[in-house]
Parts: sequence; C-alpha cells; structure tokens
Amino acid sequence: MTINITATTPATANSDEITGAAMIVRALADQGAEVLFGYPGGAVLPIYDALLDEPRLRHILVRHEQGAAHAAEGYARSSGKPGVVLVTSGPGAINTVVGIVDALMDSIPLIVITGQVPTHLIGTDAFQEADTIGITRSCTKHNYLVRSIEELPHVMHEAYRIATTGRPGPVLIDIPKDIQVARGRYSGPREAIPLHRYEPQIKGNPGSIAEAIKLLSEARRPILYTGGGVINSGPKASARLREFAALVGAPVTSTLMGLGAFPASDDLWLGMPGMHGAYEANHAMHDCDVMLCLGARFDDRVTGRLDAFSPGSRKIHVDIDPSSIGKIVPVDVGIVGDALSVLEDLIAGWPRQRQQDRKDRLAPWWKQIETWRARKAFSYRNSSEVIKPQYALERLRALTLDRDVYVTTEVGQHQMWAAQFFYLSEPNRWMTSGGLGTMGYGLPAAIGVQLAHPRSVVIDIAGEASILMNMQEMSTAVQYRLPIKIFILNNEYMGMIRQWQELLHDERYSHSYSESLPDFVKLAEAYGAVGIRAEKPEELDGKIIEMLNTPGPVIFDCRVEKTENCLPMIPSGKPHNEMILADEVVDMGSVISAEGRALV
Repeated sequence: MTINITATTPATANSDEITGAAMIVRALADQGAEVLFGYPGGAVLPIYDALLDEPRLRHILVRHEQGAAHAAEGYARSSGKPGVVLVTSGPGAINTVVGIVDALMDSIPLIVITGQVPTHLIGTDAFQEADTIGITRSCTKHNYLVRSIEELPHVMHEAYRIATTGRPGPVLIDIPKDIQVARGRYSGPREAIPLHRYEPQIKGNPGSIAEAIKLLSEARRPILYTGGGVINSGPKASARLREFAALVGAPVTSTLMGLGAFPASDDLWLGMPGMHGAYEANHAMHDCDVMLCLGARFDDRVTGRLDAFSPGSRKIHVDIDPSSIGKIVPVDVGIVGDALSVLEDLIAGWPRQRQQDRKDRLAPWWKQIETWRARKAFSYRNSSEVIKPQYALERLRALTLDRDVYVTTEVGQHQMWAAQFFYLSEPNRWMTSGGLGTMGYGLPAAIGVQLAHPRSVVIDIAGEASILMNMQEMSTAVQYRLPIKIFILNNEYMGMIRQWQELLHDERYSHSYSESLPDFVKLAEAYGAVGIRAEKPEELDGKIIEMLNTPGPVIFDCRVEKTENCLPMIPSGKPHNEMILADEVVDMGSVISAEGRALV
C-alpha cells in the first residue's frame, strides 16, 4: 500500500513546536526503540543532528545500507521488537531494498526511514533523488511519502502499528528534507490519530476451530507442521504449541523459519521438513491423514512437487494473513488468526476424555515413524584426515551447550547443515534468510543480535563465498566492540551451486569455484579482530574453545571437505517423499528425472 500525504499550510512557529527531525527521533524513542542502524547522507542530516539530543536512542553506523537492514532484521528477530533503519535518499534508500524484501518474505518487522529531496524537487531528477515509494511499493507491507509536517507524528506511530501487528513486515517512511526542518506540534503514541483503518484478525473463527479439533481428535496419522508464525506470535505461542502437541500426541515438524518453536530434544519433534529436511519429517508429512499447518505457508522448498504433496491428508491451515490460506495448497479448514490465540482455543476445546483410546489409535503411526527415524538420514562418513562440515557443527553445538547462544547464518550448504545439526530448543535463537535466501545476511544480522543480547554468544555460521557479500560489516563489529563469532565452513566453493552442478548439470562446474579467496585470519587481523584457523579434526575442539573465550569479534576459518554434499535432498520436480540419501550417492543420476533437471 502507499499513502501520499498532501501538503498543508505550515503551522505558525511557537514554543510548542519542534522540527520534523526532532519529531522523528522522539517518536522512535516513545515507541520503545533503543537501537537504530544507519548511514548518514545529505537528505537525512537534520535527523542525524536531532539524534544528538535524544539520549534514549543508540545509533549504530554500518558500512553499507544493506547491512543496516539485515542488522535491524537480526535485532528484530531475536528480540521481538521492530528493527529501525535510517538512511539517506537515492542510493542510500535503494541499497536497503534487498534487506526490505528479505524482511517481507520472512515476516520481520522493520521501520525503514529514508531521506528524500525537498518536496518541490520531487520528480525533477534532483541530485540523489529516486522514486523510493515506487521502488519499494511491492516489497514493503506499507510505505509512506510524507508531504506535511502535521501528519508526520501520525505516520511515525501508525508505521509501528502496521509493522508489528497482523503478519509482521517492513514499513518504509520516505521523508523529504524540507519536512525534516519544518516545525509543527508533536503527538505522542496515544494522542496520534491513525490515518487509516488497519485491524488484523487475531481471534480464530470458533466454528472452524471446532472443526479442526474434530479432525485432529479422530485422526490416526496426525501431524503438526509449524512455521515462523509461531515464533512471531511470541514465546507464549511456543509454550502453547508444546502443550497442544502433548495433548494430541502428534509428531511436530518445524520449517527453517520455525526452528526453535518446538524443542529439538522432545520425542515428538521430527525435525525440519523440505528439500534438505529430515527423512522422517518428509515421509510423515506425505503419509499423514490430518495435517495442521500453523504459521507456515506451504513454501515450495517444503512441498516438493505440489500435485504429490501429502495427497491423502485433510489439511487445516492457521495463518494471520488471510491471503496465505489456500494460496498454494488447497485446505479443508482455514483459520485466520494469531497462532497464540488459536492454540489457546484449540487447547481449551480439546476433548480430555478417552485420551488413552486416542493414544492407542496413534500407536501404529508412531511405530511407522520409528522405522523412518531408524534410517538416520543425517548420518555421514566422518574422517580423521579432513574436517567434515557436519562434524564441525556437531562439535560447535556440543561445546556451546552450557552457553547462552544465538545463531545467524549466511545462505547455502552451511545454512542447511546448521539447520540439520545445530539443534535448538527455544524460539528467537535462530536467525536465517528463509524466503529470499540472501547471501550476506548472517554477519550484519549477528551484529543486530549481539546488540539486542550483549551478554550472549552470537555465532554466524557462514560459507566462505557468502560471508564476503557483506564482509565490510566486520568494521562495524570492531568499532562497537561486538564479540560476534564468524564460523566459516570453508570448502572453497559456492557449495550449494557446486552440489547442484554435480547432481543436475553432469558435473559441469561453471564458475562455482571460489578462486582468489582472502586469507581469513589476516583479514580478521586487518579489521582489528582475531583470526583462527582449523584444518584437522583433532585441533577443532581446542580452537572452538579459543574462539568462544576470545572477548572480541573472531573470524574462524574452518577448512572442511571441499566436495561434501548436503543430504538428504529432494531433487527438483520430485515429490517430497522421494529423497536422495547419503547411502544413495553412487546412483545420483538415476534418481533425478529429466523433468527435475529442467526445473532447476
């Protein structure tokens, strides 16, 4: 959506009036903002000047505006509070677009404030002018072009409400420089009148909830398919999910964005479904008779070939975004509502009588699940000569069990291995780029997480190609003394690209080898950080402990097996229950159809 706010006659200056720039920083502080990520420029200098007078706000100077957006995402995802971005007009605003799209795809609340040329110059191709509203219309939950000082405080407060209610997402406010220096009366969050109606539906329809309870209580092979919407609904939603799963006695899967919503240590948890998900999770999704999809959106990486996705099941879809229900997969029961509210209603309405009968009815289902679990599809052939990436992550996880850990990732093989091997038991601990798959996400996101949780251990699990996308943000980490740990699984390839070229393009490795890599230890030292390298399995534990005990930022160059593939894997064009397993690698070509090759 877009709101163009028309100009009005400026108010007469008096002692009760303040500048638009002062309104902006006061509104941020009044909304509870503590940290904002930005980069100054001519079109936002009045706002930067006003920041000096607002002690409640801490500004973090990034080295690139894309880094600001990802840092704000990491802050938001780990804290539950909206992240704030402040950048200038033209190239500054445009540089945030990747992060804005990333936040939209993964439902992350952001407030993005962009400077704009003075109102009278809009449309004249003025210096550093860009049509920020037009460019971001399709990638924001909402955006504004402010043309009146009178409306500015209302816009600021309403932007927060839109970003954080319903399905969270990024809201952009484009503010011309003349509005920043104009004077007017400020309205606080309680006094500001909303400019337009926006009331997302929180409570699920009682009839639909009753129908869902009936289906689940009578099911013989139920499954709970949970996503990031559970985490977005807050910690109570994760607690209610655990309670409801125990009542139903059903297995639980968690999408890439939903990891941590349900404890990986729980016997009911089957793992992550999808292209590189757990064998047992995908087979259970395929063979279930009733599926409750809670806060997920039937992403193509989960479903595989749509016409073969869970063909025998009745499907219940709970989502706060009504446009998501039935969008990809037809469902039998659609419930528009917040995950926490719906879970509480499901728990309240669940029939407590005859629980033992239901447990007995599910016994054959669990017996089948145990046969799938017995395949141990995440197993790999370890080595005493070279570090396997799976082993590196197992040791990293084992050595951080007694620490308060948050994890970010870049995008690629390392991201999927992290999802497979770095088990999480709490929400808001896992920050990754799911929908957009943005290389370069993890390092700036780790900065945002560390600022939200200064006493915690924050680890960015990275690949050597992806980490270079936003490596400049190491300078930000060093400047603000943020002890983030960058754990690079260095296989000297764009690993996922190389894997697909091996499996789907007859081993024609076109431009996937990472030539001319920097020496990551020396690069860390050049930034003023610490660099550590591990090349042999026997030195891994000691050096991981050294990394964790180092007080400042660290780049850890973990040299791993160069051609290890991330398995299991659903080939493109195949159903979600047809997976390549590690013990089938000798016959890769025969399990990937021509149709699958064509779909890549």
